Amino acid sequence: MTTETLDFTTARAPTLAWSDALGLELDFMDDTHREFVDLLGATEMAQDDELLDRFVDLIAHTEEHFGSEDRWMADTHFSSSNCHSTQHNVILQVMREGLKRGKEQGDLALVRQMAHELGLWFPQHAQTMDAALALHLRGVGYDEATGVVSKPEGLPQGEIHGCGGSTCS
Repeated sequence: MTTETLDFTTARAPTLAWSDALGLELDFMDDTHREFVDLLGATEMAQDDELLDRFVDLIAHTEEHFGSEDRWMADTHFSSSNCHSTQHNVILQVMREGLKRGKEQGDLALVRQMAHELGLWFPQHAQTMDAALALHLRGVGYDEATGVVSKPEGLPQGEIHGCGGSTCS
């Protein structure tokens, strides 16, 4: 996150809106991502008296969202110790710290800045790390509702470490 502080006292618009560019052609992942974008927008647009409640909603969704992706990775041998899961953990830790400061210190500007930064971060995460996971899940025929892999021949012989490439994004 940047150290530059934004002025949220003027008219504002959400940093991120759903677009086809965020779609990964995997309905259960796209539905979760749409919900994230909607909750993020609601957080950014919230009045001060509702901001922390909206941020709590966003954190609750994000915990479930990231937990699901981590489970899908574990179910399909896309290692839960890879940098994708690590990034999930870091983002949640930062969000929780921001909520704590918002509640304990009344630092609403920090919470607004964090929501803005999440809107900048998410497209790259979705288009790199989540896109690689979606490709992997489609390749093994993963059913998120049952956890069943219909194409077990597509499973890697061992766990996939890193992000599936030579570098992590």
